[in-house]
Amino acid sequence: MTAHPIDEAPAVTALGGGHGLYATLSAVRCLSDRVTAVVTVADDGGSSGRLRAELGVIPPGDLRMALAALAADTPDVKVWTEVVQHRFGGTGALAGHSVGNMILAGLTEVVGDPVAALDMLARVLGLKGRVLPMSPIALDIEADVAGLESDPRVSRCIRGQVAVATTPGKVRRVRLIPADPPACPAAVDAVCEADMVVLGPGSWFSSVIPHVLVPDLHDALTHTPATKVLILNLAAEPGETAGFSAERHLHVLAQHAPDFRVDHVVVDAATVTPGRERDHLDRAASYLGADVSYADVAENGTQRHDPAKLAVALEKYLSPIPGSARPGNGDRREIISWQ
Repeated sequence: MTAHPIDEAPAVTALGGGHGLYATLSAVRCLSDRVTAVVTVADDGGSSGRLRAELGVIPPGDLRMALAALAADTPDVKVWTEVVQHRFGGTGALAGHSVGNMILAGLTEVVGDPVAALDMLARVLGLKGRVLPMSPIALDIEADVAGLESDPRVSRCIRGQVAVATTPGKVRRVRLIPADPPACPAAVDAVCEADMVVLGPGSWFSSVIPHVLVPDLHDALTHTPATKVLILNLAAEPGETAGFSAERHLHVLAQHAPDFRVDHVVVDAATVTPGRERDHLDRAASYLGADVSYADVAENGTQRHDPAKLAVALEKYLSPIPGSARPGNGDRREIISWQ
């Protein structure tokens, strides 16, 4: 584990995208103020897809959500966070666009660097941590999907994150285009220098697995001395993981990155019943070198992770540094509500 000065909190790097990453960031910001988000950049739908197609920028939507999750909770910053998350209504050219997406696209055009643009908006939002793209270029996801042809043994190639996420078939495997994309150097450093790395939850094939398909990021995740924690989804998602058990999620991750190992797998206790189902999941986790923690991490009555409960589940894996200024229970920031 990386050694830090005694006045620094532990470093946490969280990887993912969309609402899953938002939940993780909302949780880990309660445990440390040194949080880095590494975000997928393959979205091709909605406002992000439009800006990507028209301007050639990396899709900003998931990056914007990560910034909002880590934004300061002071009254003046809360107004800016609300503006960044605001989505235009109406039926004109701006309809459906997020203000934050457009700000990031504009900053990127002006300064010529998406990471610099993110850092600039992060300062406006009072972030103590950092939000980084997985890659400095926009990526595409391509998947082999079964069940779309009359012969169930035949797979069809589908391209695009939205198409993969909404397919009525069964996703067998995903690839990134280009096949060996560059990693954001700062993201690689954040993984290597972290005390704890958290992967998931989120859309398994389009937000979680892509991180292990970027060669330099895969190498960093494989060799980092950080404690690695994988958070499983609360339920299979219609489309890309329909019918998947918790065990199956681990198997497909291992298929895409056979040498990838984690230390701990966090699972909501209510989603995997005691008995054979847990035995199978424990066995699958052991192939990744991990133990399984069954905890109450769901928001009551929903299939979303509760950031406060997730923080409790993750806290035991974040070893305190003697004499550190890590926030204690009395200093924890208010959990940001879901946007």
